[in-house]
Amino acid sequence: MKILICDAFDAGLPERLKVYGEVTEDKKNLPDAHIALVRSKTQCDKTWFDQAKQLKMVIRGGVGMDNIDVEYAKQKGVIALNTPEASSISVAELAMALMIALPNKIIPGHQGMSQNKWLKKECERTELYGKTLGLIGAGRIAREVAIRAKAFGMKIIAYDPSFRQSDFAEIKASLEEIWKESDYISLHVPLTESTKEIINKNTIAKMKDGVIIINTARGKCVVEQDIADALKSGKIGGYGNDVWYNDPPASSPLIGAPNTILTPHIGASSNENLLRISDIIVEKIKEFVSQKSSCC
Repeated sequence: MKILICDAFDAGLPERLKVYGEVTEDKKNLPDAHIALVRSKTQCDKTWFDQAKQLKMVIRGGVGMDNIDVEYAKQKGVIALNTPEASSISVAELAMALMIALPNKIIPGHQGMSQNKWLKKECERTELYGKTLGLIGAGRIAREVAIRAKAFGMKIIAYDPSFRQSDFAEIKASLEEIWKESDYISLHVPLTESTKEIINKNTIAKMKDGVIIINTARGKCVVEQDIADALKSGKIGGYGNDVWYNDPPASSPLIGAPNTILTPHIGASSNENLLRISDIIVEKIKEFVSQKSSCC
């Protein structure tokens, strides 16, 4: 059996997988691969699957599956899996880091000191304590964010059509309530037709003045130009962003916009998370090989 590692994983993963077959990182081997391991960079579309003539399984190391044509995989008889349980803590910690850094003016404060500028008045801060955090999505990552935000004394509300109640947030019946009540909004949803461009000029207009938005979900869940315009006008008080339309972005109106902290899609890139992803992948391949052996 040939296992193709398409994207960046923990450095020790290839050695751990050798017990199950030949391991390669050369993408030219896609036509001969039986198992392919991808993250967000590789786009597993119809063309990709058509090239992978021997493929039996593709595993996406991470939460979303929007870079995999799952329906076409089924048609081709390919098992498509991911590792959603691995990344929750890593992404949640980054979301909280952005949420803390923006109102505390940590970046401009540091930049000022690096240039020997004393920006004390310019770095007037606001606290998280007593503020309302609106979570869009109420899954694993949202739960981890809520746990951390509660430790700062925040009120947690959430909207997710899959949940009617929650033990970590007050579930709202509509997004309208999230826009109206939230001082902070954090996105934790996959990219679907219903979540694409969910934050745009119309929804921004319904939000509180000075709202701070955190996006560690998917770049296309927002309209970047509308975010940039609202930052310039002051309607949005700050925007923390880790996800983009493309990795890396060829261009983006967010780059150079005021009151932003922008990171290069590092939410799932902690060393601990990469190890968790590897552990889950090894288990999934072990189970696949075991089932295949028992059937034959």
